Amino acid sequence: MSERDYAEMVARLVGARRFGMRLELDRVLACLDRLDHPERVPALRVQIAGTNGKGSTSAFVESILRAAGLTTALYTSPHLLRLSERFQVAGAELSARELVEADRAVAATADALALDLTFFERLTLMAAVAFAARRVDVAIYEVGLGGRLDATSALGAEVAAVTGVALDHQEHLGERLDDIAREKAGVFRAGQSAIVGLSGEPDAVAVLVAEARARGVESLVLVDDRAVAAVRGPLGLAGAHQRRNAACALAVIDACAARLGRAIGEEARAVGLASCRLPGRLERLSREPLVVADGAHNPHAAAALAAALDDLAPGARWIAVLGVSRDKDAAAVVAPLARRADAIVATASRNERALAPDALAALARTSSGAVHEAPDLHAALALARRLAAPDGAILVAGSLFLVGEARALLLGEPGDPPEATDPR
Repeated sequence: MSERDYAEMVARLVGARRFGMRLELDRVLACLDRLDHPERVPALRVQIAGTNGKGSTSAFVESILRAAGLTTALYTSPHLLRLSERFQVAGAELSARELVEADRAVAATADALALDLTFFERLTLMAAVAFAARRVDVAIYEVGLGGRLDATSALGAEVAAVTGVALDHQEHLGERLDDIAREKAGVFRAGQSAIVGLSGEPDAVAVLVAEARARGVESLVLVDDRAVAAVRGPLGLAGAHQRRNAACALAVIDACAARLGRAIGEEARAVGLASCRLPGRLERLSREPLVVADGAHNPHAAAALAAALDDLAPGARWIAVLGVSRDKDAAAVVAPLARRADAIVATASRNERALAPDALAALARTSSGAVHEAPDLHAALALARRLAAPDGAILVAGSLFLVGEARALLLGEPGDPPEATDPR
């Protein structure tokens, strides 16, 4: 495979963005049928939805199953820098060759059926094809948006979880919390093992439970405070809120063990939880000064992030470098972080959806008297370092796009063109 092959693949995927975001399943189902159902190759499929915590929960589940000796596949979204981040087998990103081969199979199928697939539909089908080629034991699919009509719902998971529900993506899922909960509960199917987590608003739990029962799930587990308290030992992901995600993951593991007919012991669970890694979730990018990046981009996640800062660096002066997308509730995202931080640097990612720094700064000034502006992340980090000296800490948050740029700047991570990022 040549660099040109990979570039052509990226161009095809970027071109599919013109079809926007269409929450339907018919196109994906038609392609899966013509591809002879590659999604059925894994012995078990797991689907994880939720407003917040679905990425962390998915990562915990994969890490535990891998520690138990199973060959795992993990499909997540969005990526921070590289398309390959979305596709992992046995804990490693798929190669460029595997991605190109999967893309060609999907493109040929879509052409044969005369279907215009969206960006996310193409990637989801690529995951099914690539994971089948690797003959994985278990495939874990993180929902992209919502649940009922998300492309991952065409893959027919036997185990499904909703980590929790909060307000986000109202333009697609509905303005009210119960509307959003019903959309996310759409991942539940008759005969499934279903799990409802604690990483959301309590008022949504009753809706999730009612929907799961109405859909005829085979079993239903509600993660409660006792389950969270029972999570022992260290976690590979920082923050007290990760105990809730770990408890949800352990409930998913119980369901997987029952479906697979094999025990998943305490050692594998402990090793999997402790060794789990997920870029962009309270991730330390630098130690001198301390720079932490987190992709929190909705009010519920921002509040959890603000609460976690004291655990990371007790007593530190925090300088928050924030960038938020225009389609988010920017004021509610900024407020808890502005109240916690000693100073705010408002900036913008290179993404086309980024809110302008001056507009973000105006919102931040309603919660903080120490607000600065910077035109881009490079300038924002330079300013934050000056403000943090000599013993302060820096937080980069508000947007996964901004976190991806921070990883590129501070870690030298390679990446694909910015336009290859999923609009979600």
